[in-house]
Amino acid sequence: MSYQVTARKWRPMVFDDVIGQTHVSTTLRNALTSGRLAHAFIFTGTRGCGKTTTARILARAVNCLAPKNFEPCNECDVCREIIEGRSMDVIEIDGASNRGVDEIRNLRESVRYTPTRGAKKVYIIDEVHMLTKEAFNALLKTLEEPPSHVLFIFATTEIHKVPATILSRCQRYDFRRIAVDEIMGRLRFIAGEEAITIDEDSLLMIAKKGDGSMRDAQSIFDQVVSFCGMTIEARQVMEALSIVDAELYFRVSDAIAARDTKGGLALVDDVVRTGYDLKEFLSGLSEHLRNLLIVKTTGDSRLIEETEQSRRRYRETAETFTVHDLLRLIHTVTELESDIRYSVQPRFKVEIAIVQMTKMEDSVKIDELLAQLDALKKKLLSDSPLNAQAPRTAGAPQPARPQSAPGESGPHVRPSAPVAERRPAFTVSVSTASAAPPPTTSAPSAAAEPLPGHIVAVSIDEVRDRWQGFVEGIMQERINIGSFVAKCSPLEIAGDSLRIGCPDQFHASSLLQFKEYLTPRLNTYYSSRLSYEPVVHMTSGSGANGAGAPATRSAARTAAELDNPIIKILFRDFEADPL
Repeated sequence: MSYQVTARKWRPMVFDDVIGQTHVSTTLRNALTSGRLAHAFIFTGTRGCGKTTTARILARAVNCLAPKNFEPCNECDVCREIIEGRSMDVIEIDGASNRGVDEIRNLRESVRYTPTRGAKKVYIIDEVHMLTKEAFNALLKTLEEPPSHVLFIFATTEIHKVPATILSRCQRYDFRRIAVDEIMGRLRFIAGEEAITIDEDSLLMIAKKGDGSMRDAQSIFDQVVSFCGMTIEARQVMEALSIVDAELYFRVSDAIAARDTKGGLALVDDVVRTGYDLKEFLSGLSEHLRNLLIVKTTGDSRLIEETEQSRRRYRETAETFTVHDLLRLIHTVTELESDIRYSVQPRFKVEIAIVQMTKMEDSVKIDELLAQLDALKKKLLSDSPLNAQAPRTAGAPQPARPQSAPGESGPHVRPSAPVAERRPAFTVSVSTASAAPPPTTSAPSAAAEPLPGHIVAVSIDEVRDRWQGFVEGIMQERINIGSFVAKCSPLEIAGDSLRIGCPDQFHASSLLQFKEYLTPRLNTYYSSRLSYEPVVHMTSGSGANGAGAPATRSAARTAAELDNPIIKILFRDFEADPL
């Protein structure tokens, strides 16, 4: 007998031999047992997963003269005719070459005739999605109500191309991709029957190369046997199939972990000089990084398809990376796989990616970065003299704000002249009749309204004299609001309303928006109950101390801002130079 390839010689002959499709085999066997067999089936799945094989087994099972547990005996005359392809009752049609309406018209005519020897006349149409729209429409009526002796079995790899009108008339069975372990088990059985010696690493490489297809894996197995003979070793398999050695991928991950750019570029040179396909190399590198990620996130190496020795190495290597670093590396390699398809210089792109990965800094979590920024902000505020409390006299008791009985007014004394030195923000001077200690500072608060009995009249001169301190206090609390207030200046007091001059309408509108925030702080600072009215004041010399100030105040205030301790700290920490 002439030589037959493994895929044909070891094709499954009964339902139990179909690898990886237990859900399909069990359903069909139960349908035969209970007599609930449908008149039309459609099998869908990837290449080499057993669709046509299962269709042939089903065709033999319904026509077998001596079935065993509803499995075909494969020994009777009917089974032998179907196996050898000379049965008149089982017609296999190639949908790619018989796709027109004329072929379907001939099929409709032939279904009228009863089977010659078996119980059913079976039509197996492979790659049924290749039929034309007109051919599908011509088949609809026959498919919906065929004669009782007819059984249709369709097979396709592209189920989305089959019209819904056809799918609704068939029982659909989805064939899944065959797992690596299942392919290895079948190849191990075949090798034993053929007296071929093969190690586990070789079986693993062949099974993974099959990519879920038993037929592909068996074809690769034949190729390896032709190259290696009856004794197969892993090194020979890698040479025969041009598979990149797994050790090379571990060298890449080690170079990335060690930030060894030179070693990474040397690895790319080794890959090119050895003759490996760069696309194959990147595909393997993606799988290698994926394995590291799985081991790192789960702490379990059983989820990766590798030998026990490789799993041990993955557990050790995963300890040198974080999850975020592995995700970034996988993203880089995935983008490189897409870019390299259309690149005229694939090696150049691979080298750039290796340099990027070896130079990649450690990932920083967003919450950690925000915590560092908060710590820096607190440090800047704590280092600022403006945030410190006013100095207290050593050994002197701190004066308490006098408590007034209801309906009484406590004494309140205001300094007649402005204090010469710069005061901290929102300084309020309070004294009693018996003692006059140094003034203390208090931070403004929206709830800190002046108490009854402490409200005094305030003049526009006093407001102007202390306006700079009020602005600095607002800048310390809310710098965005303070920047608007700093451009404005008090003009006059009309009744209980303070008119504030603004350089333009934009600043005036902004002060109106901030009125709810500024009003209580203004009253707390000046110990009064003033409201304010922003007006546009076009005086060129508008400044912190009032309208009509000379234009040179702008330059003087700029120098004062540069002398601000917070500004100095920012210049120091960020190593900046004032312009």
